[in-house]
Amino acid sequence: MADTVLYDLTEGLATITLNRPDAMNALNIDTKEALRDALLEAAENPAVRAVLLTGSGPRAFCVGQDLKEHTGLLAADRDGSGEGSTMSTVALHYNPIVTAIAGMPKPVVAAVNGVAAGAGAGFAFAADYRIVADTASFNTSFAGVALTADSGVSWTLQRLIGYGRAADLLLFPRTIDAQEALGLGIAHRVVPAEELASEAAAVARRLAEGPTAAYAAIKESLAFAAGHTLTEALAMEDELQRRAGASDDHAIAVNAFVNKEKPRFTGR
Repeated sequence: MADTVLYDLTEGLATITLNRPDAMNALNIDTKEALRDALLEAAENPAVRAVLLTGSGPRAFCVGQDLKEHTGLLAADRDGSGEGSTMSTVALHYNPIVTAIAGMPKPVVAAVNGVAAGAGAGFAFAADYRIVADTASFNTSFAGVALTADSGVSWTLQRLIGYGRAADLLLFPRTIDAQEALGLGIAHRVVPAEELASEAAAVARRLAEGPTAAYAAIKESLAFAAGHTLTEALAMEDELQRRAGASDDHAIAVNAFVNKEKPRFTGR
């Protein structure tokens, strides 16, 4: 991994940290590629049972596209010295990153330590659980630079807060502080900034010790139900529940319940 993204795997928990604090963890090409590759590694590695995604430094989770780099690439495209592919970053980077977060067969916790804007907000929205520092904030930002939503925000944000509020925040970007994010349903929990790292790690470790296959099925069922009828969702629940019921972890959990013990899940 490039040093712009840090990756640590300890006891089933993969911690992925955006590491450009001086640039407020803005996304240049190296960072986007490293983040994409780290997430794919976590998704494919059976030793990883949960992921914690965060940013370095106290100021930002991620402010989205590195506009300094972006400006240079746009200029190169327009004067003919570039390849005319500046906006291909959506297909090459942002889409695979969000797909990896949302489609990963294991839970992803976003520890939002500061500003989450543009694509940075999109990455947080794609996570399964968001713990937010009381000093953090969100901003869609896209319209402010004459762009439309990317990083899955058109899909995730309206499912978090409803179409009307999502349209408002996309058409009229503004800063959403931590308490408003909690009220809107963007944040699951808000904690003091100095406690964010420990609180987020505790939540992510709990998930890493849990029934990983069941968590994967929960993610799959929620994503499926978002775009299907009740009848179709019921059929999917039946299929997924049969799969979960045949897992080692289900047998472990039932046996532990009968014996009044705490289950020790294997992730299988």
